[in-house]
Parts: sequence; C-alpha cells; structure tokens
Amino acid sequence: MNRYPLWKYLVIGAALLVSFIYTLPNFFGEVPAVQVLPVRTTEKVDTGLLQRVESSLTAAGIASTGVALDEHSVKARFASTDVQIKAKDALQAALGPGYTVALNLLPASPHWLSALGAKPMNMGLDLRGGVHFLLQVDMPKALEKAAERYQGDIRTLLRENKVRYTGIGREGDQVAIKFRDAVQRDAARKVIETAYSELQLVDSESGGEFVLTGGLKKQAQVKTQEYALQQNLTTLRNRVNELGVAEPVIQQQGIDRVVVQLPGVQDTAKAKEILGRTATLEIRMVDEERMQDAATVQAATTGQVPFGTELYYERDGRPVLVKKTVVLTGDYITDAQPGFDNQTSQAAVHVNLDGRGARLFKNVTRENVGKRMAILLIEKGKTEVVTAPVIREEIGGGRVQITGMDSPQEASDVSLLLRAGALAAPMEIVEERTVGPSLGADNIERGVNSTLIGFALVSVFMIVYYQLFGVVSVLALATNLFLLVALLSMMQATLTLPGIAGVALTLGMAIDANVIIAERIREELRLGNSPQAAIAAGYDRAWDTILDSNVTTLIAGVALFWLGSGPVRGFAVTLCLGILTSMFSAVTVSRAMVNLTFGRVKRLTKVSI
Repeated sequence: MNRYPLWKYLVIGAALLVSFIYTLPNFFGEVPAVQVLPVRTTEKVDTGLLQRVESSLTAAGIASTGVALDEHSVKARFASTDVQIKAKDALQAALGPGYTVALNLLPASPHWLSALGAKPMNMGLDLRGGVHFLLQVDMPKALEKAAERYQGDIRTLLRENKVRYTGIGREGDQVAIKFRDAVQRDAARKVIETAYSELQLVDSESGGEFVLTGGLKKQAQVKTQEYALQQNLTTLRNRVNELGVAEPVIQQQGIDRVVVQLPGVQDTAKAKEILGRTATLEIRMVDEERMQDAATVQAATTGQVPFGTELYYERDGRPVLVKKTVVLTGDYITDAQPGFDNQTSQAAVHVNLDGRGARLFKNVTRENVGKRMAILLIEKGKTEVVTAPVIREEIGGGRVQITGMDSPQEASDVSLLLRAGALAAPMEIVEERTVGPSLGADNIERGVNSTLIGFALVSVFMIVYYQLFGVVSVLALATNLFLLVALLSMMQATLTLPGIAGVALTLGMAIDANVIIAERIREELRLGNSPQAAIAAGYDRAWDTILDSNVTTLIAGVALFWLGSGPVRGFAVTLCLGILTSMFSAVTVSRAMVNLTFGRVKRLTKVSI
C-alpha cells in the first residue's frame, strides 16, 4: 500500500544528487582575480597574451594561484586582494593602454564542478557588489547626426524633384543649400517644407549665391534629444542582454545621463568594453580624383588634407581620402550577423538594411559603379577603414556584406554592436564604480541568519509536535532548500536581498504542506483506520488542498514577475521556484521517506505522529 516503484526512488535520488552537485559551488566562495582584455577588437586573445601576462607577473615578483585563457580574456587568480591590486597596477603598466585590466572575482569551485557546468549563484549589488556606470549623452552631437541625415535626404529629395542646386553642406547642426538664382531656391523651399515640416528654413545671400539654411525647430530639437536618449537606453539594454547579465538596472538620470548597474556580473572588463564603445558604421565614397594624385595623398598624411575630404587609414596602414558626405549610417541597420565571405572564406559581417536604407544604398551604388566605397567603423573615438571595395554593380535588396575582419571573433563583436543598435548620440563613461562585497556583507549575514533561525525554529516545532513525522518534514524542508538553491544556480539567477526574503518565505510556506499531510493522517487515525491506510489516505486527500493553495500563490508570483521590475522580479522568481520545489519535496520526497520507514512493516500498529 505504501510503497513506491523502483523508478520513482531512482528519479528522486537523481534529483537529490543533481541538486547537491549544483548547490556545492555556492559553498566555495570566490577568489580575487585580474582580467585582461584588449581594448580594440583587432587585437587577438591568444596564448601570446597569456604568456605576456605570466611574464609580466613574474618580472614584478607577484605570485598567482593560476592564469587561464578563455574565449575573450586572460584571467589571473591571486591569494588576497592586496596581491590582486598590485598585480593590476603591474599588468597595466606592462601591457599599456591597449589593454583593459580589471579587478574581478572568480568562483573558487573545483575544476570538476566547473566542467559539469555547476556555477554559484550571482548576487546583486546589495549582496555581492557589482559594477556601476554613469554615462553622459552628447546631445549636441545628436543634433549634428540628425543634420547629417537631413543633408543626405534633402540631396535625394531635390534630385528626385529636379531642383538644381550648386552645393549642399552641413554647418554644425544646420544644413546649408546653395543655388544660382532665387527661383530654384524658392522651388527647393516649397519641396523641403512639404517633406520636412519640422525644419525651420531661412533665406540668405552670400557671395552672389542664394543660400537656404535649414535647422530643426525648437520643438523638433527637444524631440530629437529625447529620442536620442531613449534610443541609447534601448541600445544599452540590448547590449546588456547580449552579455547575458541577469536583472540589470538601466535607467535615465536627469535629461542627458544614464545609470547602468550590472549586479553580480563577473566579466566586468567585457561589460565595460561593450558598454563604453560607441561603435557606429558609416559608408562614404572615396575621393577617387585626389587619390590618383600621389602628391596630394602624401601632403594629406602630413596634415594638409584637401577641403571636403578626410584622411583615414586602412588596416594595412594605407591612407585613404574619403568624402565628408555620409552616404549611409548605422541608423538604417535592422540586423547584423557574423559569417564568412563565400568567395574568400574570410570572416565577414552580413548587414540587413531597412527599406529606406536599402533604397539609398541602391541609388548610390547605381550612380557610382566603378568607384570605391569606404566602409568606416568608428570605435572608441577612432575611425578606421574596414574595407574600401570597388562597386561592381548596383546592389539592391538591402543586404550588405562587410569583409576585412581579422577574425571570426572580431566579426562577432562588430555584429553585436551593430545588431544591438546604433547609438543615436555618443556616450561617455563619466563615472565608474565597482561596488565591493563589504557593503553587502551585513545584508548577507542577516539574511542567511534569519533563514537559518527560521528553519531551526520550524524544525524544533515540527519535531516536538509531530515526532517522527516531524523529522521527516524537516528533512523534506532541507531537501526543498537544496532544490531551490540548485535551480537558482543552474539558471544563473541574480540573488538580491528581496530574493533571500523569498527563500525565507518559501521555507515557511513549504512546511504548511507537511502540516496539512500530518493533520490528515491524524484525522484518519482518529476515525479508526489502520496506520498504513491512514498514511495512504492522508497523502492522497491532502494533495488537492496543497495544490489549490500553492497554485493561487503561484498566480500571485507570476503577476509580480510580469508587472514588477528589479528587486520585485527577483523576489517573484524565488517565490515561484520555491513553490514548485516545495510541492515536490513536501509530497513526493517526504512520502518516499515515509514509505521507506513504514511501507515494509507488515503489521504496523502505531505511528509516531
């Protein structure tokens, strides 16, 4: 009557073994470490960098407990934080500004646990610490970028309407269009006002030319700045999602600043590199006429850059003169994926453009067949020519392939930045703060102590009141705690102080199920049923009540997760997972222990309850 088939015991045993393994890493703590990462994506992370780190530490007389190479960085572990700080200073001095050297904390779990994928839970800023960034949005630059877009759009608009002009350029955040007579200027004004009502147009004359200057109206400027901030917020969220950081805090502060908090993040160097980079893509035409004159190119390299052009360098060091007019920007990109060039098998980035971008790109390539087009990557304030291919034919369809990547990793990083979204305006990190675990040490101690004290008091009550069944309930409660911690560790969830409150609440709610079961068994015994029949009936009839109460609480937890944010979500996740594990431990695990204790006794006359 009270026996489980063998497969049920095996399933319960496997669940307990897995939960024990994935809970273990949380008991080993963390060790101080230093993480080294190249600033530029063109720099490779390989054994050469590993050897440089090792030799730099040896030269400085600093002993490490292990130096390892992973996919993105080199990490060195140390015995104490004092040695860690000395190592950071020594490595930064030895490697130079081309590398990011960041303080870090790495799990101290044994290698065999890491090989199984068992990792400790991440902790939030209020417990473990983390990284705090304050970023400043360059609002004047946002208006300049808007003017650049209008410059290209107005040029296309005037050509489509066959309005003749002698020149078009950008002056700060305004666009200036020059005409030979007032008739063409008036025609242009009519066309532009119809298409772009948000522009304020002003007539003027200069040197015998008729000039039409257009700039955003005040209301449009405010909207552009608000849009730039919101787009940057979205972009940062996408970039953090690409990093896989759990429960980040990304919010606006004031009118032009953004706060980014990455609780429990381990790869702090990569986080800083991805968030701090303002990589954008620009496509411009190469100035073919001036490039054919070797003297002009040579003069440009000495600082005498011809008017209307800018000097940049390809990755092999060759100078390229490109026109200032931007043909296309990263704003038109809808998707970017790393891949390979079908012809050369080299790493490449496949870019998809939106409808407007595809139309612009098609027109430009049609009008410039046989000429070179430069694809510029602007990153960390530096601009380089990724590639400058010759346009062989008109390119339609909105799909562009960017070659010239040094490695698949670089193609992956560049596509990540482009896919996450172009920044509407450059951002600069004006404040960077690493929140140490000392601030949360008191919270951790209080949270853990409250959970343990609650567990102990519940255990004493259950054992005194329900005797042997109370012992079974306490063991089931401990199993529930292991299962919950294991699930949080497997999900790599970020545990915050509200999350600890959720754990404590789960333990209190989990014992309710055992109380209901014990009381049902007592009731069956009072009705005169045999002990074996009372145990079976107690578990079977208590199940409906346990299910109803837990489902209603689960609905509330799901609502908290759906409508809440930040710490509220952390509490909801812990609560929902705790409900599921408590139902399993209180019913299945406790019944298995009772079956093993009483199920094989043929003539059971008394139950200790």
